[in-house]
Amino acid sequence: MSTPRLVRPPCVEPGAPSPAAATGRPLRWGVVSTGGIAAKVTADIALLEDAVLHGVSSRNADSAAEFAGRFGFETSHSDSDGVPGYQHLFDDPLVDVVYVATPHAQHYEVAKAALNSGKHVLCEKTFTINAREAEELITLAGEKNLFLMEAVWSRFLPSINRAWDIIHSGELGRIGWVQADLGFPAPADPSSRLWDPQAGGGALLDLTVYPLTWALGSLGFPSSVAASGNLNDDGVDTQNALTLGYEGGTHAQLTSSLVASCPGTATVAGSKGWLRTGGGNLHSPGELIIGVNREEPRVETFGVVGGGYTYELREVTRCIQSGLLESPTMPLDDTLQTLRLLDGVRAQLGLRYANDAV
Repeated sequence: MSTPRLVRPPCVEPGAPSPAAATGRPLRWGVVSTGGIAAKVTADIALLEDAVLHGVSSRNADSAAEFAGRFGFETSHSDSDGVPGYQHLFDDPLVDVVYVATPHAQHYEVAKAALNSGKHVLCEKTFTINAREAEELITLAGEKNLFLMEAVWSRFLPSINRAWDIIHSGELGRIGWVQADLGFPAPADPSSRLWDPQAGGGALLDLTVYPLTWALGSLGFPSSVAASGNLNDDGVDTQNALTLGYEGGTHAQLTSSLVASCPGTATVAGSKGWLRTGGGNLHSPGELIIGVNREEPRVETFGVVGGGYTYELREVTRCIQSGLLESPTMPLDDTLQTLRLLDGVRAQLGLRYANDAV
């Protein structure tokens, strides 16, 4: 079992300035895709004092132009002359860093093109389809001397960092188990990326990173993983349940679902007390409820700046401004180990994607 990485992002230290406050020279951002998550993250990029919304790309020219106008980008790009819109964006020498918000199955292709074009990269979770793709991107980023990070935004939030502090302070005693779940009934739409096997659809790659974050932050990487789940007729996992085993009998139980409405909570239980999330889903809790020594539980409340993505965006900006090639809070080795864990889960579930055959 590896030791949990609990490096607190500088932007959530007590008394730290807002994550929107500038930390150095302005960076010019490019965004790949114009979907829902791209819009949410772009709105938070715009809040950073040292960020410039420079360019956006989409397959469709109208979508790119509309998105650029909505958020105030200086340029927009789309597929033309047999060249993908994202490559036109990457060919722009003014772009410093790109945010990749495409479906999972396209992350490797797009991030590789960005790195080969000399751009720093923030890539949406789950980072790639499999560990092989992740390892290639990590190696390439090192060769190119470029920053690369997976966008697991929860790791940077004040509420979750406060939870790590409580868990590892000893206040809860020795941690015995972790339980975390996330799920919702997603309409069975074959055109949706959630149900498209070619896009890497399914509960595992879209949702499991959030329950898994609670296990890894509390206990580190496990010594064993047992997985069960259901695949639909298209080979997409509709839900999964993971049991992570640790030395000494500690374990974590994680559930993700696209067919059932879940509480969306995380609970960490120790020999002296427990901690549970509240006030929103476990990936961005507005409350932490802590019960110790059978006393009346206390509630700690939290807010976020913008949509909550500002904290990871500040970390990306700070790292690039400082010449770092990876984030100490979201290190590339954690991304690689996570994908190796998920590859093992998929082997147990019989879950394969087109990218696996490459």
